[in-house]
Amino acid sequence: MTKQYWKPGNMLYPVPAVMVTCQRKGEKPNIITIAWTGTVCSDPPMVSVSIQKKRYSYAIIQETGEFVINLTTKKLAKAADYCGVRSGRDVDKFVQAGLTPCRSQSVSCPGIAESPVNIECRVTEIKHLGSHDLFLARVENVGVDESLLDDTGRLRLSRSGLVVYSHGSYFELGGKLGSFGYSVRKKQTGGKKRKNMRSMSV
Repeated sequence: MTKQYWKPGNMLYPVPAVMVTCQRKGEKPNIITIAWTGTVCSDPPMVSVSIQKKRYSYAIIQETGEFVINLTTKKLAKAADYCGVRSGRDVDKFVQAGLTPCRSQSVSCPGIAESPVNIECRVTEIKHLGSHDLFLARVENVGVDESLLDDTGRLRLSRSGLVVYSHGSYFELGGKLGSFGYSVRKKQTGGKKRKNMRSMSV
């Protein structure tokens, strides 16, 4: 396999395309679409978002110390794109994008009702990096659309039609390839499988 070597750049794709909500007290809530986001710790649960200082939401999150990450689906892709190319200084993005604010449980800014998952976050640290500043935040609460829960109460997020962002385009996630650990999981032989089925029927 022959490869070309390019200058350093952000080539870690695809990435989540999420809508982050924030709000100053007494002002309208705002939405910023962010691709530079991710999980940084599981215990305590922590995430990060990277935002340019010139963005309208930067100062809001810096001052309030909180935000909500709202996952984006195929149905929300157009709204997510709109919220990424229009500024909250000029428009009310909830109104223009046809989205509904929903009350959060642990932070004062709202989430997006149409989003399947709302991750309520409180900023713990801001790292000044260069073109973007990194907001590290602790997850305070998670709101989940009940329609995505199966009969056992397990979350089936794949049913929501999540989208990702890659090189300037949005993509819907494809089919499942495997589950965690499937590469080393022992396959059950036909004989053992039949034996297990007989024992279950006894």
